[in-house]
Amino acid sequence: MFGNWRIGSVNGALLAAYFIPTWTLVAFNIMVAPVHGLYERPSVAVALFLSDHLQMAGMDTVRAAWLLALGRLTVVAFFAIYLALLCIPRIRKNGGSDEALGIALAIGSLISFASMIMASKVGEMAALRLHATELLLLLGAAIVVVIERPAAAPKIVQKPVEATPPLGLEQAELLHNR
Repeated sequence: MFGNWRIGSVNGALLAAYFIPTWTLVAFNIMVAPVHGLYERPSVAVALFLSDHLQMAGMDTVRAAWLLALGRLTVVAFFAIYLALLCIPRIRKNGGSDEALGIALAIGSLISFASMIMASKVGEMAALRLHATELLLLLGAAIVVVIERPAAAPKIVQKPVEATPPLGLEQAELLHNR
């Protein structure tokens, strides 16, 4: 049953099992109560950076929080698409689901890297560790996906067709003429 699963497929499925529930919960907390959700642990570094370094007012902070939630939900959506494509064996074998995984990894890495930089600027060590860990998970999966290519389909070698001798006077060969 698991003979045709690649390491990148299993790694991507495990990442999706972590990021889908975690980032969905964080994004919904931000959407329900933007300021309160932004000041929770997964996003506190972004909130402190926005308020301290960029000096954003209330409504601008809410808009930035919604943008962060939208980015996280986009990553969740691409991980969900990846899992849906992973369930189809033909697509899984030829690596057709790697594009959705690649987009999720790219956007997720960008969000985690920016959050990690913001956490280091405001001195929030717990958030820095969280975002650095997420970034390393995403980058490790990206390296596995780039290095591991799907197995090439076996090429069918056909025997050359033997040339038939030309027909006398270019007559068609019918069944009763044999």
